[in-house]
Amino acid sequence: MNITPLAVTRACFKAYLDKDRAAMESLLAEDFHFSSPIDNALDRATYLERCWPNSKLMEAFDYIYQVEEGEHAFIVYEARTSTGKRFRNSEVHTVRGGKLVATEVYFGWDLPHRAPEGGFIENDGHGHA
Repeated sequence: MNITPLAVTRACFKAYLDKDRAAMESLLAEDFHFSSPIDNALDRATYLERCWPNSKLMEAFDYIYQVEEGEHAFIVYEARTSTGKRFRNSEVHTVRGGKLVATEVYFGWDLPHRAPEGGFIENDGHGHA
């Protein structure tokens, strides 16, 4: 049975919401790597140590866009935490043999947006220089 990249990716998001670390670990390849603007190719163990604790706060992921191409799943989502924080991110997930081998996260913005509609705010060290 061929498990699609989107199916594996959605299962990872579900594991976060369910706080099911065993499910998450079963989806990650042994050579899994995680990258974001503040994480540079973390290995599987470091990812689980650094990022998994965030699952305790996650309440919802609302998928805005989902696209699959070859071994990649591209997702834009809005997330909500138990503290009321909301944000939007984009992610690229690479899946081989039914296992997640790489995730790239591109941080989006807070919701509501910090800049007024039609306006902007000064760069505070995040995003583009």
